[in-house]
Amino acid sequence: MKETIKFGTDGWRGLIGEDFNFANVRRVAAAIAAYVRKESSPASGLVVGYDTRFLSAEAARAAAEEVAAAGIPVTLADRATPTPAVSYAVVARGASGAIVITASHNPCRWNGMKFKAPYGGSASPAIMRRVEIYLKGLARTGARSRRAKDAPIETADLIGPYLAKLKTLVKLDQIRASGLRFVVDPMYGSARGCLARLFDEARITYREIHSELNPLFPGLNPEPIEPHVAELRASVLESGYDAGLATDGDADRVGAIDRDGSFVDSHKIFSILLRHLVEDLGMRGEVVKTFSTTQMVDKLARKHELRLHVTPIGFKYVCDLMLARDVLIGGEESGGIGIKGHLPERDGILNSLYLAEVMADKGRSLGELVQELSQEFGPHEYGRVDLEIDRKIADRVVRRVTAGKLKRVAGLKVTAIEDMDGAKLLLGDTAWLLVRASGTENILRLYAEAPTREQVKSLLDEMSTFASEQR
Repeated sequence: MKETIKFGTDGWRGLIGEDFNFANVRRVAAAIAAYVRKESSPASGLVVGYDTRFLSAEAARAAAEEVAAAGIPVTLADRATPTPAVSYAVVARGASGAIVITASHNPCRWNGMKFKAPYGGSASPAIMRRVEIYLKGLARTGARSRRAKDAPIETADLIGPYLAKLKTLVKLDQIRASGLRFVVDPMYGSARGCLARLFDEARITYREIHSELNPLFPGLNPEPIEPHVAELRASVLESGYDAGLATDGDADRVGAIDRDGSFVDSHKIFSILLRHLVEDLGMRGEVVKTFSTTQMVDKLARKHELRLHVTPIGFKYVCDLMLARDVLIGGEESGGIGIKGHLPERDGILNSLYLAEVMADKGRSLGELVQELSQEFGPHEYGRVDLEIDRKIADRVVRRVTAGKLKRVAGLKVTAIEDMDGAKLLLGDTAWLLVRASGTENILRLYAEAPTREQVKSLLDEMSTFASEQR
């Protein structure tokens, strides 16, 4: 068998019909089943969920059948379901984990599988290493664990109980009383109808876009960043809504649009939520951010005397610390944020609700909340560019940057280089540039933060040129 299955920062992803096919879905499911049988609690069963992508429902059924054939009971989602709802079902049902068929924010040609652990969060790197060992064993022998009689597969609504839980975490009545109006954009993903259902019940005024089932995600990639939020921006401005709230393909990431059309990126959302939890709700705990996340989080943590941890990119590293320590909030550049009192898991729907709650509590727009942060901590502008480039070339670029081939970028002196995950150039006290190869695609990701948008663009442009010269 050609080995095509590679685990990235959060599970395995592949092109539909090529790497992602039913044979490989069954292999990964069998490896997870083998891990659960031998190293966890098979009698507690596994949950299987899926998103709105092409063949996701059928792949979920195939995975469920493989797990059941290994003698492990399965709870299978009855429809496309947000990943955080699947994670919540693991905890609520006392299951041994979950398989989620999803490629998260990736373009429509991709699909994949995530594995959630019994605590309702991303399986730790240690767990995934064990799954990889079982997967390699299956590839070598072709033998899978089978029982004389398959365990049962139960179909269940996983969305209803999850939304009921969210209603206990946020002040929907306060949001309604504020009179705020929202545009909700599930980006054709598995959050379709979820915020709408909560807003309907709470009588909060909203409009939902991109809510129809369309696995081609026409006109956008299901990632709540620019340029994919253009239609959300237009919808907010068109009718004078107060904010736009977007979630990605499997609803574990968040992005937002201010009432003036400005995009509010994940760095600013992380900072707004951290400030709200500490200053408005009086909560305490440690803070975790990934290597590519804004320095504003560092400044907020210092101000409130909260211990800060920095991890490699991938929410599984954040999850590890949320399990081991008293973490108030943990997040990453890509829009995944986990908050104390819920799950050690990203949740774009919950974080959308928290943003609405902050606006209602403060009587401020998202833009005003960002401006308050900038006035106190200085401006922090951010940008990211994804270059389609062969993985070998991407790795070569990272190696050369790590080796100190660049002494200045966009006129700024390189004062230090950090290599926790990729190569991060520190450019004085106020700017940085990170170069990193994607864990799942032939993409070189460039991340930059600086006091002005012009500086960010210059940093990204100059690094893009450097990368193109390495081909």
